[in-house]
Amino acid sequence: MAFWWPLLVLGFAYAICRFLLMLIPPNVPSIDVDTSDVLDVGNQTQDNSFIYIPRRGRQTDKVQCYEPATMKYLGFFPTLKPDEVKERVAQARKAQKIWANSSFKQRRQFLRILLKYIIEHQELICEISSRDTGKTMVDASLGEIMTTCEKITWLLSQGERWLRPEYRSSGRSMLHKVSRVEFHPLGVIGAIVSWNYPFHNIFNPMLAAIFSGNGIVIKVSEHASWSGCFYLRIIQAALAAVGAPENLVDIITGFSETGEALVSSVDKIIFVGSPGVGKLIMKKASETLIPVTLELGGKDAFVVCEDVDVPHVAQIAVRAALQSSGQNCAGAERFYVHRDIYTSFVAQVVKIVKSVTAGPPLSGKYDMGAICMPDHSERLQNLVNEALDKGAEIICRGSFGNLGTDAVDQFFPPTVIVNVNHSMQLMQEEAFGPIMPIMKFSSDEEVVRLANDSKYGLGCAVFSGNQGRARKIASQIQCGVVAINDFASTYMCQSLPFGGGKHSGFGRFAGVEGLRACCLVKAVAEDRWWPYVKTKIPKPLQYPVAESAFEFQQSLVEALYGLNIWDRLRALVNVIKTLTEHNSRPTSSRRND
Repeated sequence: MAFWWPLLVLGFAYAICRFLLMLIPPNVPSIDVDTSDVLDVGNQTQDNSFIYIPRRGRQTDKVQCYEPATMKYLGFFPTLKPDEVKERVAQARKAQKIWANSSFKQRRQFLRILLKYIIEHQELICEISSRDTGKTMVDASLGEIMTTCEKITWLLSQGERWLRPEYRSSGRSMLHKVSRVEFHPLGVIGAIVSWNYPFHNIFNPMLAAIFSGNGIVIKVSEHASWSGCFYLRIIQAALAAVGAPENLVDIITGFSETGEALVSSVDKIIFVGSPGVGKLIMKKASETLIPVTLELGGKDAFVVCEDVDVPHVAQIAVRAALQSSGQNCAGAERFYVHRDIYTSFVAQVVKIVKSVTAGPPLSGKYDMGAICMPDHSERLQNLVNEALDKGAEIICRGSFGNLGTDAVDQFFPPTVIVNVNHSMQLMQEEAFGPIMPIMKFSSDEEVVRLANDSKYGLGCAVFSGNQGRARKIASQIQCGVVAINDFASTYMCQSLPFGGGKHSGFGRFAGVEGLRACCLVKAVAEDRWWPYVKTKIPKPLQYPVAESAFEFQQSLVEALYGLNIWDRLRALVNVIKTLTEHNSRPTSSRRND
């Protein structure tokens, strides 16, 4: 006890000191971001901007921006030409060469400044996202604010640890070596991101790239350019506050030609979008052989076994389908419910969905917002109609609020469909909308087969009162992320990698894997006891090689890797014998020609 008592006192004192240090607020400066041109329009209850009528076909010289929920005009941004994109990347490359030498302390301060601004300006950030994409403030908070704050806090606490050199075993033949893996910046990362979460889809790749010492140029979607260009101001202000070089982070606007030029100019590309465009990205990236990370959406299965709390799971299911009006790459799109609870589960879902009202998110208290992309509501209705023609049945739809005559086509009611099967496109194609197709299953084997009957492989959710059973089902589903008795919880655990397989793409962002994917991974081996022990080629293997060289090599292999200790010792004796004999000869032994 006399030995342990001082250690206990020291441990207790250390814990008290750590606790007291936590009470001292960090010195994080505030930043000023110009909001005058994004706040002067007002909210959606005011009729103070003209209505935008999209042209037939694509306008390629300008990116026109408008509120999907009201069709009110927000402005336009230029379509950058290939030469302009290359110049932006060149400027980022100059800045990155400076930033690559920055300390982790400086990078963490950048993150803290961002975190402080985000927490203090949640309403502003969510309102900008809501106006540009049509989502509700609650959906924006869940998908934009919480996820980004979680990523920042993970990087603050764990980022440096996973970018420090990692020491590895040197093996038997290299015991005299020290082996490690180093993680160096790649240079300039390129990201082409989707519109559904404009704030987080920018910050997600940007945070990993900047913390790992890279620069980044991000092409935002033509459907979310207005918000993206405002969010860039936040990043630039935070970078300036820590003395980072200008142009380290940049956002570009445009269409496919702009994206192609970005892929051709950067050192790695991250793409979030559709499988069709993902294939084009891969083809373009093959010209310069840069690494590619693709997140191409999904058709996630939501499995409900018969031993669950039905009302509890029904609430989660509806959120999984309707979050951000169903415009969620990790959203649930196929619902498989055990036949024993099918009727009660459907009844609970219908009860909830009937209470859901869709409308302009900033003009009233609505549960669900608008559909962001033009003509997407028509596509959703076509999927529903095709299913109805094959025998499906709509049993419930939510309601609309006061939409206004100019934006009716930008809304789609939350819809519950039964009697569905896998011959329907609704169960095969990514819908990206607020539709809940619900299908029965009878056994665990059947639901695994159904879940895997998809060209997508992003994620799944499995619910069961027996957690072991849920794990077993989930382990057999071919996908990259799994939530057991929950929905999309893997993404909130930012220590975990995010990504899928099959047509959902490959590569990972988030977690250790995503952070290190922004790095040149370099293997290093050096002498452990330099300069006292150095690598020296054994005499029999030195040029010109001795006649006994192969026999020596055979014995060396067996001495190092033999399965039997006595065989290894015997081989070691042969190695020593060969070396001794060779060293005792006055000249090197040569083969006779």
